[in-house]
Amino acid sequence: MKNTLQKNSKAIIILVIIAAFLFVAAGGMTGKDVLITVLRGFSVGSVTFLVAAGFSLIFGLLDVLNLSQGTLYMIGAYVGWTVYVRPDTFMDVLTPIMLILAAFSLSPLWKRLASKIHLQDKLRKIISWVLIAGGFALLGLLLTRYPIAIWNLNNYSESPITYSYMADQGMRIIPPEAAFVEISPFLAIFGILATSSLAAFGIALFGRNEGQQLNSDWKKYILPVGLFLVGILAAVFNAQLTAWLFAMNTNWLFLIAIVVAIASGVGLGALMETTLIRPLYNRPIYQLMLTLGMGTIGIQIVQAVWGRPEFVWPKPEFFTGTGGACPATNLADLFANQCSTILLLGGRVRVYDEIFIPIVGVIVLVLVWILLKRSRIGMIIRAGVQDRQMVEALGINVRRVFTLVFALGVGLAAFGGALAAPSTGLTPTMGEKLLLSALIALAIGGLTSFPGAALGSLLVGLIQQFMIKYGQIGIPLPFTDTVFKPSPPLVPASTVLLMVVILLILPNGLLGKKE
Repeated sequence: MKNTLQKNSKAIIILVIIAAFLFVAAGGMTGKDVLITVLRGFSVGSVTFLVAAGFSLIFGLLDVLNLSQGTLYMIGAYVGWTVYVRPDTFMDVLTPIMLILAAFSLSPLWKRLASKIHLQDKLRKIISWVLIAGGFALLGLLLTRYPIAIWNLNNYSESPITYSYMADQGMRIIPPEAAFVEISPFLAIFGILATSSLAAFGIALFGRNEGQQLNSDWKKYILPVGLFLVGILAAVFNAQLTAWLFAMNTNWLFLIAIVVAIASGVGLGALMETTLIRPLYNRPIYQLMLTLGMGTIGIQIVQAVWGRPEFVWPKPEFFTGTGGACPATNLADLFANQCSTILLLGGRVRVYDEIFIPIVGVIVLVLVWILLKRSRIGMIIRAGVQDRQMVEALGINVRRVFTLVFALGVGLAAFGGALAAPSTGLTPTMGEKLLLSALIALAIGGLTSFPGAALGSLLVGLIQQFMIKYGQIGIPLPFTDTVFKPSPPLVPASTVLLMVVILLILPNGLLGKKE
């Protein structure tokens, strides 16, 4: 214990100074202001933590700086919004997505077939590119003819803004169903599966894959078969499932939207790692360039699909109660009336923003810590990073483990976007702002430290909210009658200043490991 304290003495002193500063800062506020400011700091810190934790996992275990993490946070928000506000669009795109995933999840089969083709490297790569380009080109052609009900960016009455407003007012009207016109359902469905398989086979052909054996274990093919069946069922029962989602209680619909947002992040993460990141593990500069480029492309795609203006994600019913019994004065009234606010120390606290989000952040922190430190998969991840050859000798697929880590990191970012969107709104720039805060939090807490990501995010959230509050009430300057009110640009500047000071004293952050 004594050695631990001595080893971390500088970090402890810095934390004590920060705590003292926050305590003194709180002295100029009323009790309710302090409570609300702290809760808002916890809320901001929780969302920042989800992005920072994913970034820290990917870099700490894989040495990959994923600069597209902010964009993936944004995509999670937009995907969740689509499920919540436009379930018909979600059901329409579910079939092609499931079929594409089914084709790519048959990678053992494609690798086995690729191993049977013996060609010169140059000719092999040419054929691979032809198959990939041809497969994706045909797939794109089919997707443009697949009927998907979507909003109209050029018509305000049919724009995402209007649909969000209608949903917020409880007007959940099913839009007209999209129908097959230019192509038959059979050709569209099986054409998507075939063209995706062609592209997946082209990717498998890049590698030599000598010695690949077709796995006879039928359990390995449960996933692609399951994805295919889900896609087919979604196409057959599209109208019924759409009506069911529109009629669903928004609390349950919100939960489904969160799950789908996380799944989209996990899927995108797995796809990025297997197709783009894996060939660049020994080329960090190219990793930076690639992930930065992917982030920019993601923003452009979001702007093209959902538009540029900001719009809202309506909160679920449980957090929208405003009747005569609201704001709630106790937990019983809160649950009974589903109030949007609750009175604490005489101040109104927003239940979703300042209570629900921090609780979810703590739950995620505990679950991920248990996964990494107390589970078999966590042990395999740590062992694979430290000694890859040893883990492979035990018959464990290290590549699959790395894919899992990357997918988990991206899934956390997508979860953060979906969780924050009902509070902050949706905008194509929301990811860029959060990524900057997450990087500052990681620098403060320790880039490769998961607990450091939590600590740094908490400090960033608290300091930002205290600065915002003092921008409203002002800071009395000692020995003068002047009251200083920090301007909005000083809010992010305050966290940057804290980061600089900490890095000058502890180059690896508060909880970062020494190189």
